[in-house]
Amino acid sequence: MGWLTDNLATIIVSIILIVIVVLIIRKQIRDRLAGRSSCGCGCENCASRGICHAQSGKPQEGGSAERKNG
Repeated sequence: MGWLTDNLATIIVSIILIVIVVLIIRKQIRDRLAGRSSCGCGCENCASRGICHAQSGKPQEGGSAERKNG
């Protein structure tokens, strides 16, 4: 019982951090399934613009189809 009381603050902080990380991962998964990007900027200068929205089947403007033709 002494070890638990000695480390109670560390245990509480660890649990809070684990909950925060789980919530962040859950939000990213939901956004990904909804087709939203985690990137906050535009896709015109993004190196991954052709695969950014691959779930919809259509690449973003300036995507991989344009690279093949141009």
